[in-house]
Amino acid sequence: MATVKNFEDLICWKKARELTKEIYKAFKNCRDFGFKDQIQRASVSVISNIAEGFERGTQQEFLNYLFIAKGSAGEVRAQLYVALDIGYLNIETFKYLNGLSSECSRLIQSFSEKVKAGSCRGSQFKHIQKSDPTKDVIKKYAPEVYKRFHPNE
Repeated sequence: MATVKNFEDLICWKKARELTKEIYKAFKNCRDFGFKDQIQRASVSVISNIAEGFERGTQQEFLNYLFIAKGSAGEVRAQLYVALDIGYLNIETFKYLNGLSSECSRLIQSFSEKVKAGSCRGSQFKHIQKSDPTKDVIKKYAPEVYKRFHPNE
């Protein structure tokens, strides 16, 4: 499995982005500002927690934020039922948004299992190879000696 460099490359983040966009579109004209605010904030919480966890740098923190994101996806789903029951959504829109939020949950769960099983503990624990200052001096002032010891460079 390739190492992911940016949270924007994560499939679960891309799906959460789509969910957030669709929630905002669906409730754009909703006049129940308290409800609208709550469901929009829950959807933003999904995408934000995936990103924040990724940027934290440790495996354990990342997992914690993924579980928070999954919980927020569940909150969105619960609120979609409320929106359907009180007539803010028609059944087609409900099914579409519910499917998106369910897919977010599944993707986050699947990804969190892969993160748990992975051997990488996070970027905070990566050993970064430091350059040898004497190597640079030899390269500059004695290039023939440098080439003998480092023929592939």
